[in-house]
Amino acid sequence: MKTIWVRVEPWDKEAVISALEAGAEAVVVEPGRSEEVRQLGVLKTVAPDGDLKLGEDVLEVEVRSPKDQDRIIALDPKKPVLVRTADWSVIPLENILARRGNILAEVKDAEEARLFMGVLERGVDGVVVRAEKGMDVAGVIAAIRSQAAGEIDLETAEVQEVRSLAMGDRVCVDTCSLLAPGQGLLVGNSSQGLFLVHAENVDNPYVAQRPFRVNAGAVHAYVAVAGGRTRYLSELKAGDEVLAVTHQGRAELATVGRVKVERRPLLLVTAKAKSRVMATVLQNAETVRLTAPDGRPVSVVDLNPGTQVLVRTEEGGRHFGHKIEETILEH
Repeated sequence: MKTIWVRVEPWDKEAVISALEAGAEAVVVEPGRSEEVRQLGVLKTVAPDGDLKLGEDVLEVEVRSPKDQDRIIALDPKKPVLVRTADWSVIPLENILARRGNILAEVKDAEEARLFMGVLERGVDGVVVRAEKGMDVAGVIAAIRSQAAGEIDLETAEVQEVRSLAMGDRVCVDTCSLLAPGQGLLVGNSSQGLFLVHAENVDNPYVAQRPFRVNAGAVHAYVAVAGGRTRYLSELKAGDEVLAVTHQGRAELATVGRVKVERRPLLLVTAKAKSRVMATVLQNAETVRLTAPDGRPVSVVDLNPGTQVLVRTEEGGRHFGHKIEETILEH
């Protein structure tokens, strides 16, 4: 996930509160303001006397000429560089990102952030929103986070087989978000084929709704997270972030509040999208559901050969969760 800071110069208490409530990682403030920020909540400050020392821990350069580009490239690559300019153009940023990372760009709005996060198909490592008087800081941050999560290309797959398995350890992911109908997590045996497992936000006469929960699958399975990466379900813990995806493919970040691993009877579900066959292992229970192309939840007990469900497919493989172009077969 891209880093999001907010620059609050001159001081504006309401802007700092908005940044805090919207989940910004830090605020850039004037010297002497860090203690005032701490009184409002737990939020890092970037200033000459802040939690991150501006000029020491964080370097800052204003780009005015090609010489400034060269200066940024020559700086310590281990330290983040906050790059700003009065008149942004993409070319200087391309030149910088082609030769070094750890770059944060100052932006005036979500649209500018979207542009810079896509430069060279990699983008800056983070953005610093310049808070102006009257700006909806929380709204800008929400828009940036939505863009950073992005859109997911989902496909329709047809179920091939549903087979009972022995007992095994499965993972319930309890998020800090109330997930909507048609929304869930992308989970599967292989990163090349992930199923949209629906949230537990469906009425059931025996179990109350838990719209924050996804009964995601067995401990070995992959789950999609930010940045085009995957994690094993067994790795997740409180405070981690996963991608909550709607049946239209809109992705947003959801924070994990709790992970429950319990021994339960399991099912193997195999499906085919175009010529690709994929599988996942889920708990054998009627409250566990995949997602139909129209967003309807489909219980695993109602799955039959020919049932259509939503999946995400991709080429290549994974190395420690990162996508790589390599021939990998997972069955």
